[in-house]
Amino acid sequence: MAQQESEQPVNGEFIVDTEDCEARELAYRERGTSRPITVVGNPVLHRECKDVTEFDDKLAQLIDDMFASQRTAEGVGLAANQIGVDLKVFIYDCPDDEGVRHTGVICNPVLDELPADRRVLDDSNEGCLSVPTAYAALARPDYAVVRGQDAKGDPIAIEGTGYFARCLQHETDHLYGRLYIDRLSKRERKDALQQMAEGTPRYEIVPND
Repeated sequence: MAQQESEQPVNGEFIVDTEDCEARELAYRERGTSRPITVVGNPVLHRECKDVTEFDDKLAQLIDDMFASQRTAEGVGLAANQIGVDLKVFIYDCPDDEGVRHTGVICNPVLDELPADRRVLDDSNEGCLSVPTAYAALARPDYAVVRGQDAKGDPIAIEGTGYFARCLQHETDHLYGRLYIDRLSKRERKDALQQMAEGTPRYEIVPND
């Protein structure tokens, strides 16, 4: 299956992920098949994923399926292990705080360490498709840069602010075996899990044995 051409850097560094978002997202999900979402407790969510080493049609199909699954679940970001696949890849279709839509995919992501003057914390609420119906306030930097590879294996860097920065950090965490509730206090984590237990997911999930 043909893969999307690599997105080109801006000023030699960051990709353009704000153009033709609707058409690109639609093309991905129309080729894909929606899969159920794995939830907290599933082992694949609690260990570091494997690096992507084969940038082939199989990866392209996984990415399509991830976009279809994300749309079904009404999310703004999805990591491969959230549909049970042990690979370092995540996709996103997420607005920033200015309402600008960002759509894309990254493999083998690594977050930049921010200098102190860029670490402005935002303690907004955060949720997760793998912890359905639960939300909790979590402080994260309101700016993020993640570097990795695109679906063809070419190096890319993505810059995000506000809500989109939170998404980039959240999804990268997933691929290293960390859920957002793992960053909460024990009391807050217990409360989030209680919210999940009392809620009903609006999408299909994989029950834990």
